[in-house]
Amino acid sequence: MTTATTTAPPVLHLAGISHTYSGQRRRTTVLRDVEYTFERGTFYTILGPSGSGKTTLLSLASGLDTPTRGSIAFNGQDLSHLGLGRYRNKHAATIFQQYNLLTYMTALQNVTTAMEITGAKPATGSRKARALQLLGDIGLDKAMATRNVMQLSGGQQQRVAIARALACDVDILFADEPTGNLDEGTAQGIIDTFSDLAHQQDKCVVVVTHSQRLAAQSDRVLNLRKGKLTEQANTP
Repeated sequence: MTTATTTAPPVLHLAGISHTYSGQRRRTTVLRDVEYTFERGTFYTILGPSGSGKTTLLSLASGLDTPTRGSIAFNGQDLSHLGLGRYRNKHAATIFQQYNLLTYMTALQNVTTAMEITGAKPATGSRKARALQLLGDIGLDKAMATRNVMQLSGGQQQRVAIARALACDVDILFADEPTGNLDEGTAQGIIDTFSDLAHQQDKCVVVVTHSQRLAAQSDRVLNLRKGKLTEQANTP
């Protein structure tokens, strides 16, 4: 007698995704029947020219918006059934290009508040200690961490946004141009962190970028052009 084996569903599957924006005079379709499967333990980058729909694709995949047509499934469950709020709260975190920080809080409070909302608890120590560690790892010392975020530079605010997302123990991490305002050394540290999350912690990491350097260090490179998503050979 043989025992049947079951294959776990992919962490994220896009099925026939199309998305159209309605303007005053015309409708613009930015995504056309996008079909792709994202797996755990893999670091993905998405390239494409400005205006190609990369940020739209990220918004749909992260549960911030719903597609005009098609479906998105997390662990085999359609997001419309799972609930977008629950998906964003428990399973997916996003590093936004515009940071989206709580401007009346310090850097530290931004990170610990995200942990409280999502219920993320560090394996050891307090949430505050974990937040300070994450901020320190990407170049913000305790003095900077306890400043209001509006007193930080753009690059420092971006680091806070990255630490906030990393603090939430989620299955998928999305990032929109996360290294755009960072110096080369800090940017490389963030790339290494993404790689470790995928390969050491079995997370799925999806990054939208214009950086060929970043893409060359990812596991799979996708290209979005004329509404179509295709995979290209990665040439480190």
